[in-house]
Amino acid sequence: MDQYVNYDGERKTFSIPKGWNLISSEDKPPVPGVNDPIQEIRRALDHPFGSPKIEDLARPGMEVVLLFDDLQRPTPVYLALPEILNRLNRAGIPDERISGVCAVGTHPIPSLEQLRKKVGEEAFTRLTGRLFSHNPHASDNVIIGKTHRGTLVEINSRVAFADLIIGVGECMPHPIAGYGGGYKIIMPGVCSYRSVADHHFSWMRHRNSRVNLLDGNHFFEDILDAGRLSRLAFKLDFIINEKKEVIRAFAGDPMAEHREASNYAAALYSIPLPKLADVTITSAFPLEVGVQATKALTMAGFCTRSGGAIIWVAPQKQAGSILPLVREMGSSESASDFHRRLILGDVPEHLRSFGISYIMQVVYFKELAEKFTVVHVTEGLSAEQVGMMKFAYSPSIQDAIDQVYKKMDRADVAIFPSGGNIIPEVR
Repeated sequence: MDQYVNYDGERKTFSIPKGWNLISSEDKPPVPGVNDPIQEIRRALDHPFGSPKIEDLARPGMEVVLLFDDLQRPTPVYLALPEILNRLNRAGIPDERISGVCAVGTHPIPSLEQLRKKVGEEAFTRLTGRLFSHNPHASDNVIIGKTHRGTLVEINSRVAFADLIIGVGECMPHPIAGYGGGYKIIMPGVCSYRSVADHHFSWMRHRNSRVNLLDGNHFFEDILDAGRLSRLAFKLDFIINEKKEVIRAFAGDPMAEHREASNYAAALYSIPLPKLADVTITSAFPLEVGVQATKALTMAGFCTRSGGAIIWVAPQKQAGSILPLVREMGSSESASDFHRRLILGDVPEHLRSFGISYIMQVVYFKELAEKFTVVHVTEGLSAEQVGMMKFAYSPSIQDAIDQVYKKMDRADVAIFPSGGNIIPEVR
């Protein structure tokens, strides 16, 4: 029987050879968004988890900071901020005592026009002169303490001195932190570059730094520590589909609402597997653009046995953003050697303008190349570029299967038709 993966808006079919045992080929159909996202936001704000409502947290005279994620996330900040502003007004806090800070982490700092697009015309007008982007390199970032594991927490000065801090973001499966959202709006969102580097580079390769794991995940638990130190009081997190539609909103205490949102996301995207696969065939769909396309490959690494094979299918039609990553993959350094360089602060010059999470991908990709046979099916990268990544190139899925079959004529096989939005769960 023919199998398929989703690719650039269509299905690519293929067959697996005799001797290969299919252990999963489950697809996750698109989850529709709600009909009225503003009503969903109001519902969440009216029924917070583990916290009073915003109106009950606020007091007249407070200086309030609203944190929101950057343009790399599809969060509908333009819908959320007016609702939050109105509630703060009703609690006696005028717009003039409220500021907005874009929590860029170590990503590029957006222009004022980009901020206007993110927050929407109403919030942009109401917060005129009080909309800022966090600068991770700013000299006035404030040290507020250390986590229990010793990570220095240095944050944006406006956040450090605010009376009330409210965040808006997105909760989705995260390859290292378990799930995005929650206190991630603080770490890395408004932390200094050295704080983010200290945290990310320290915990990025711990065995428990992985998707769908919160308890015992040191990467995540250090984020919790940083968030508590920051005094973030309230968080609104969205679960959003590939069409950038709101599926559900969660609000309240940052830890409590994040746990609820994470459980909800797990129910949507988890795919159970009876064992580790010998061969995993995964499509980047629906996250096929730029660095997002790498998520499917990272997820496949969690459910493939060491020494096995991963066939990674991604069009890479807008491959420009990953070319610096490709270039660094071509170096002779091992994953561990490159990781040691990062710990020492020795970041290659051509990567210095990129965010820390992007730089981390070099370590992960080198590790994948060392641990698995990776065959990349793509039309946007040349065979030479794929080879620089220490991966094998293939022009088609069937050709990739033939390449792997020559080395493994017996294999347990997992197929992820939409690998960009799934959580593989080996039971």
